Amino acid sequence: MDNLFSQATPLLLFLLPGFLSAWIFYGLTAHPKPSQFERTIEALVFTFVVKGITGAIKTGLVAAGSFIAVGVWNDESQTAWSILAASALGVVVAAAVNKDTFHSWLRRRGFTSRTSHPSEWFCVLDSNPAYVILQLQDGRRLTGWPKEWPVNPSAGQFYMQQPAWIDENGYVVDLANLDGIIIHATDVRWVEVFPKENAEHDISTQGV
Repeated sequence: MDNLFSQATPLLLFLLPGFLSAWIFYGLTAHPKPSQFERTIEALVFTFVVKGITGAIKTGLVAAGSFIAVGVWNDESQTAWSILAASALGVVVAAAVNKDTFHSWLRRRGFTSRTSHPSEWFCVLDSNPAYVILQLQDGRRLTGWPKEWPVNPSAGQFYMQQPAWIDENGYVVDLANLDGIIIHATDVRWVEVFPKENAEHDISTQGV
């Protein structure tokens, strides 16, 4: 056991920057964490990118050292720069995924029709902020502003602000005393999404 631990420790230390980047990425995005094997592969990819960034930083600092002394490059400074590079990489990749930067660039050039979001459900609600109507399993309809929504339709909850029930005649019954209602995603059969510019008008004209 001690021999196995001693052999695994160098590998874990090598992959540590990649695990840090992956941890930040999954902490800042809605993507579910993959299996342990896939996370290890992702950490390996992130680690190689971090190593490249750290190498470029070292080259730049060594070149700058020809003109002005900025310190000594040693194991401690390399570790510190690796941590900074890994953190920055995780934040940048997470921001690019959340804003659909990579996939939108590829879609404009015809390489893909996919988005960077974890599901079509999440993509629609994230990219089209608007009032919605939740058709519930028991036949009731609830309208409002989805401040929070689940990553996938099989788990999680909606948090509906400015909630109002829509009765069988299409009239809106406002729940003015509530800040919002939490609805389980499994209680929702489908979601109707209003065009953003028409949502407030369409709802207000149905009031009693």
